[in-house]
Amino acid sequence: MELHDVWFVLIAVLWTGYFFLEGFDFGIGVLTKLLARDRKERRVLINTIGPVWDGNEVWLLSAGGATFAAFPEWYATLFSGFYLPLLIILLCLIVRGVAFEYRAKRPEEKWQTNWEHAIFWASLIPAVLWGVAFGNIVRGVKIDADMEYVGNVWDLLNPYALLGGLVTLSLFTFHGAVFAGLKTAGDIRTRARKLALKLGGVAAVLALAFLIRTQLDNGDGSSLIAMIVAAVALVGAVAMIAAGREGWSFALSGVTIAAAVAMLFLTLFPNVMPSSLDDAWSLTVSNASSSPYTLKIMTWCAGIATPVVLLYQGWTYWVFRKRIGTQHIADAH
Repeated sequence: MELHDVWFVLIAVLWTGYFFLEGFDFGIGVLTKLLARDRKERRVLINTIGPVWDGNEVWLLSAGGATFAAFPEWYATLFSGFYLPLLIILLCLIVRGVAFEYRAKRPEEKWQTNWEHAIFWASLIPAVLWGVAFGNIVRGVKIDADMEYVGNVWDLLNPYALLGGLVTLSLFTFHGAVFAGLKTAGDIRTRARKLALKLGGVAAVLALAFLIRTQLDNGDGSSLIAMIVAAVALVGAVAMIAAGREGWSFALSGVTIAAAVAMLFLTLFPNVMPSSLDDAWSLTVSNASSSPYTLKIMTWCAGIATPVVLLYQGWTYWVFRKRIGTQHIADAH
């Protein structure tokens, strides 16, 4: 295996980590409207991710930075062709972060309500757009012989990609509901488990349709295995939440996300961004990568920094492992 193959795998791992961690962040943001009944319960939900949401976004920065350094042609084509949806995602992430910090700065109900709306929409929109983006990457987009995207934004809104957006939204919301059941106490925990059952059924139908279509169009034996793992894990996650085993359900919903991402990258390889105009114009791990020397330096840096990041983030989750309930939230004055 050459270094550009190694970095393709590492980038897949980074996206897997991002969707696993930020997935329940997005889900919690959506659930502030679907699950919480009052302002105190919304504060409970927000507090479940309060200590970790910004750390989870490190995985996105790492994935983007690794793509820029290891596959500059992929990065250039992706960010120029998907400029508008990626800009919308970036703006949503900024607004969501500001909303988390500013929501409680003033006691007025209108002030807090507006920021809560911002948290909801700035969680829902990226959850959809990430699925749309990756759906288009797997499906293939209009790339010419100069490795430039020659389509327009409307080309990205095709049925397959839109289905991908619904899949990520439903999976992330289910993942968030399971996380809410794992991290909360009292009545909101009970309702989170009941809602997770419904969301799991919706996610299973949408994900199965999307993954089967992906397998039929681009899959092989390895992607089929990943698809089966994703399907079995999702069914197991729903079964575990029905049995009241939130920890196992959360782990299995994470396996579902990881296996689904693995399947998408397996269907891509050795391409990183297929051309729908001509297969010869597709970006691959070889024609889009940096020099071997650059990849070698990156590998040494990643080998040193990655364990430190993992240990620190693991420690953060351990410190903030306790459940939260409305009894822990002070009344507003």
